[in-house]
Amino acid sequence: MSGVTRANLRHVLRLFRLGRRPAVTVYESLGDDFFLAPAPGWLNLGWWEGKGDEDEAARAPERLVEIMAEPLPRAGAILDVANGLGAQDPVIARVAEPRVLVAVNLSEYQLRAGRARLESADARPVLADAVRLPFSDSSFDGLICVEAAFHFPSRAAFFSEAIRVLRPGGVLSMSDVTLERPPRTVGDAAAGLVQLRVWGLRTRQIASAGRIAATAEEAGFEDVRVELCADRTIDPAVRMARARLASPGEVPAAHVWGARIGIGSVERLRRNGLVEYALLTARAPEHSPRTGPR
Repeated sequence: MSGVTRANLRHVLRLFRLGRRPAVTVYESLGDDFFLAPAPGWLNLGWWEGKGDEDEAARAPERLVEIMAEPLPRAGAILDVANGLGAQDPVIARVAEPRVLVAVNLSEYQLRAGRARLESADARPVLADAVRLPFSDSSFDGLICVEAAFHFPSRAAFFSEAIRVLRPGGVLSMSDVTLERPPRTVGDAAAGLVQLRVWGLRTRQIASAGRIAATAEEAGFEDVRVELCADRTIDPAVRMARARLASPGEVPAAHVWGARIGIGSVERLRRNGLVEYALLTARAPEHSPRTGPR
């Protein structure tokens, strides 16, 4: 294990001792300069027009957020749930032009790391859990959640909170990583377990796009629409990551070794048709038991 330092070992240990809030442990362990992130400050997979090369890496994560922010109401109150390192908030502010933008994160570290980006977006940071949002009913016109719901302990609880804090007719825009069929071989199961462990997930947190859409409808959302698009998100992001791993430079050997295992497991899951990437939009009903007809 040439090149492994105590810091590397601490990083690995944190990923195995995930604690009560595994998502926080995982992302704080990755830090704000993860070498496989498409661009500094970004942790989403991106939306790629090409096959996944470095020329597009800086633009792809921004483009994904632009696509997701487009359905949000203009000049409204917008809630960004699980805002990462804050790079997406200036994009949301530019596209949706909100009169109010609130960014929720379970990690105080990420809110601190993204402070300058939040300030540039005129976004208010709130330390809170996505399934226990500290806001009154009907507080927001739109809610965006980029690539985070698979970390939540319950999507049903998240959808329930989302529809509660949205005003009648409010818009939900989210992206999620889905499992479209169960593994049928030992190799596929092993690859799935690697991904669960790396990202601090439990089996109850995985679901198909159809099941996620049904859960949103069960919570009361209307006009639920889902687009599967791993060919524009996961696949090119993995190709870019594979290329970086071929020439890792001064990246510690332990990080490279772990990343190769993780990327290899994703490639297998995609090749065998297990994993997909879903964009979901939905609308809160125009009147509900809370509000009555307007």
